[in-house]
This record gives sequence, C-alpha cells and structure tokens, in this order.
Amino acid sequence: MIPAADAPTLELRDASLALGGRELWSDLDLQLRAGAFLAVLGPNGAGKSSLIRAILGEVRLRAGSIRILGAARSVGTDVGYIPQQRLFDRGVGLRARDLVGFGLDGHRLGLPVPTRERRGRIDEALARTGAESFADAPMGSLSGGEQQRVRIAQALISRPRLLLCDEPLLSLDPGHQVAVTEAIDDYRRETGAAVVFVTHDVNPILDRIDQVLYLGPRGHRLGVPRDVLTTDVLSDLYDVHVDVLDVHGRIIVVAGTGDGDHLVLPAHSESTEHPASPVGRQGTA
Repeated sequence: MIPAADAPTLELRDASLALGGRELWSDLDLQLRAGAFLAVLGPNGAGKSSLIRAILGEVRLRAGSIRILGAARSVGTDVGYIPQQRLFDRGVGLRARDLVGFGLDGHRLGLPVPTRERRGRIDEALARTGAESFADAPMGSLSGGEQQRVRIAQALISRPRLLLCDEPLLSLDPGHQVAVTEAIDDYRRETGAAVVFVTHDVNPILDRIDQVLYLGPRGHRLGVPRDVLTTDVLSDLYDVHVDVLDVHGRIIVVAGTGDGDHLVLPAHSESTEHPASPVGRQGTA
C-alpha cells in the first residue's frame, strides 16, 4: 500500500490500552506530521513504553486505531525503533557495524550479502551518529554511550519516516545525552522524519520538542510544553498540588505530600518507585 501524500506520519484515534486488566490510558487522539518532535512524559507504569509497543504492533489496543503514513499497519522500514538501553556483556564480540547492518537486512533469512552499497549505508549511519571511529570494535568493549550511538545508527539505517525512541537517554552521562539527542534531532531536521521520544527528563530535549504528551494517574494532556507543563495541568493529572519551577532554564516539577516532604515528578528526574506509584522520592537514583 502506498501511503497518501498528505497523510499524517502517525495518527491515533480514540485509542485506549489496557494490560493485565488495568487501563493505562484511554481516549487518546494524537496526530504527528512530518518533522514533528513529540516528548512523552509521565510516571512509571503510566503506559509510556506501552504506547511505543502499541505503535509497533506488539500490543493490541483495547479500543481505537493507530495509523502510520495513512496505513492501518506498520509500514516496514518506514519505522525506526531505539529501545531502552541494555548494555552488551563484555564478552560479546559482535562488531558495531554488524549490529547496524541488522537494521538493514536482519529480517531476511541467511547471511547478508556484502555489497558496496550495503557497506556504504552502514558507514553513512555510523557517521550520522558519530560512531564511525569504533565501527569495527566489539559491542562488549564499548561504553554505554557508545553502544547507544550504535543502536541509533541501527534505527536510522533504513531511513525511517517515523522514529520511536524509548528512553534513549537512560543511564547516560550529560555529555552522551547531548550527543544522542543531537543525532536524533539532526536526522529529524535533515529528513523530515517525525519523532516520538519517551523520557523521564524533558530538559535535555526541551528546546527541540514541538509537543508534549503527559500520561498521568488521572488521564493525559497533549499540547505545547508551556501549556502542558504547568501547575494547574499537572496538579489535575496527579490529584495533588504540583509546582512547576523554571530554575535557570530547567523545568523542575515538585509535589507536596502534606507532611512536609516533597516529591520530584518525572518531568525532571527518573522515578525508581514501584510502577503503581506516580512519583519518585527526591534524591533517588
């Protein structure tokens, strides 16, 4: 099926998702055009990663629909996926360029055919993410930030029109967070791809995003950052008073517990609490 020229890159209509008998979100309407950058925020257990899985077709909606480039199913290589960071063991000898190549032909049976075009595509993807200097190094020998650059190159090699990023900055130091964010955003600007970027901390991408989807314990909100990341909106989503603070250009979201303690919500820092808990205690890793 050839996608309609004017079709949104991604569209959800009246979408609802439930897992294990628990509803994660419902009545979600979302439309992303080419070049859009959407940040998906919210506490653990709110359904952020499950949204990515639903777009990929790995879980079924309870109601509603998802369309990619006008089609009811995923349009093959038009969708790129960057999973959550999982480090390779030190003994893994798979080369970086081999992992990137899987993004081009890993779905095919048999060994890949080593052609000049294939090598060129791999080199292009590695260069786009600044990973060319360790292209022939074993994945197990690379740092977490280097491994993540290789995963991004793997997601970009098919030249997708929709890029799904599930916590791509998780466990990275600030320097690698900047490098990873720039690689994703540069690709978006150069190609017009739409980006869905799940994260606990909006600050590293705050100056790049067009829209925010905040999934909370009491529903969701979608809009530009200044309209979603507000005291009134987040207080309503959490059913507790929330203060949204701008501290030297960084967004910090803090809720009072009523007993003198305070909780930092995931618009600023990663929660490590149980998934049923909407917030993480200040100072937790």
